[in-house]
Amino acid sequence: MNNNSKTQLSLYDLKKNFQEVHLGLSNQEAIEEANRCLYCYDAPCITACPTGIDIPSFIKKIASGNVKGSAKTIMISNPIGASCARVCPTEELCEGACVLNHSTKPIMIGNLQRYATDWAMKNDQLLFKAGQKNGKTVAIVGGGPAGLSAARELALLGYQVTIFEAEKEAGGLNTYGIVSFRLPQAISFWEVDQVKSLDVEIRTNTRVGKDVSVKELMENYNAVVLAIGMSSVPKLGIEGEDLDGVYDAIEFVKTTKSNNISDHLVGKRAVVIGAGNTAIDGATCSVRLGAENVKILYRRTEEEMTAYDFEYEFAKQDGVEFRWLMAPKKIIGDENGKVKAMECIKMELAEPNEDGRRRPVPVKGSEFTLQVDAVIKAIGQSRYIQLIDQFGLEHDGGVVKINQETFQTSNEKIFACGDVIFGKGQGEAMVVSAAQQGKDTAYAIHKQLFKKTTETA
Repeated sequence: MNNNSKTQLSLYDLKKNFQEVHLGLSNQEAIEEANRCLYCYDAPCITACPTGIDIPSFIKKIASGNVKGSAKTIMISNPIGASCARVCPTEELCEGACVLNHSTKPIMIGNLQRYATDWAMKNDQLLFKAGQKNGKTVAIVGGGPAGLSAARELALLGYQVTIFEAEKEAGGLNTYGIVSFRLPQAISFWEVDQVKSLDVEIRTNTRVGKDVSVKELMENYNAVVLAIGMSSVPKLGIEGEDLDGVYDAIEFVKTTKSNNISDHLVGKRAVVIGAGNTAIDGATCSVRLGAENVKILYRRTEEEMTAYDFEYEFAKQDGVEFRWLMAPKKIIGDENGKVKAMECIKMELAEPNEDGRRRPVPVKGSEFTLQVDAVIKAIGQSRYIQLIDQFGLEHDGGVVKINQETFQTSNEKIFACGDVIFGKGQGEAMVVSAAQQGKDTAYAIHKQLFKKTTETA
């Protein structure tokens, strides 16, 4: 898109902007790429994958024409393997560990994973069957990556599983929180359908603590999994953030995921506060909504931004400007209560905080004003503390405390996985990590309930 044409964009054009950017491999390209693989016996790419996908095996099946077998190999290890094929930082994980990095270029593992799972989707494949029922029931609160993964694994083990999902559709971040031009909703919906096909009940539009009580779950199920993720973007804590034109990045992206595209940013100037993956999504969405100029403001430096490298490069290619060591001080509105400018201040880095990152502090007298029409907040997410308290669980500011081996919370009947157990200093929160935690939680529940069964036999 070029800036001169943005003011001429129709809603049809804007919707086209949200179509998937990168096309998948053709049949010929996939076969040629699969035949480059060395099919290592002790493959480092498997170790580098948080879900432990047998990568040489799924690639070899593509090379031999067994694409369904390839998709099954992927999905048995990663219940959201189709989404991860598009959003995983593969250059840091599996592809980063490929032995061919030392000689030529790594195998395009993510693209091959997408090729196999796309084939399964296009050909309406149901890849698995539920295990024989074992008489046990599990309630899962939250139908995002961690919850779906736990549900799939438990269903294979024979449990009767019910997912309670507050949104209209299950899928969590994959359905609502990652931009359509990288992860179309149809991909997430297919993964949800794979889980449903295992006789898993998914109750959408059902908020635990409101539509169904915590007491009901505790009384009616043998175990409960808390996979509630995180909530909205917190307040900036500055004057003017309630003005018309200030957006929560999560809700901003969610609106575009639901195909509710409008022309409210055409020809406008947008500023995104923050420099994580959600900030990048907010910025690239703004570009596709026709914004004339999009800036990301970050109070630290480029080296300390938390967005993946490929996200950063993608944003730069979209023309997003990055302003480092800057922070908002006040949002200024016009006489109609709409954003018209933002007062900012320059920052400098002081000594590190407890999390090891250098602390940004304002530079006295460095204030300046930016003319803006929209401000998108992307400074992390708050927690569902009230719901966690209803369950009576120990937590640290909304980060639920668990036994790292069993995923059990302070209530041994309640298990937790995904973002609800992710806090500072615990590594990087990735979709693929949530999927593995869901699997591990399912195994922990099975071990716990099986142990109790044998003890009472």
